[in-house]
Amino acid sequence: MTGRQDIDQIAQRLVSLVPPGLADAHKDLRANFRDILAQGLRRLELVTREEFDVQAQVLARTRARVEELEKRVAELETGMSPRGT
Repeated sequence: MTGRQDIDQIAQRLVSLVPPGLADAHKDLRANFRDILAQGLRRLELVTREEFDVQAQVLARTRARVEELEKRVAELETGMSPRGT
């Protein structure tokens, strides 16, 4: 929902809530709402669904690799004879 069109739609909804007596200010309010929304969303440092999915795949592969390495370490540890005996 970080697209410009989405922000415009939200800004328009906010403007529609403004009392009719302030009709002259609708254009300015819409621009201000749009800028404030865009700025707030940028601060949240949101990522796209695609970026999120890519990172989830990277994490899954990394987790699988760590599990493999933990298993190998455990096998090596059981294969070692105790020292000093």
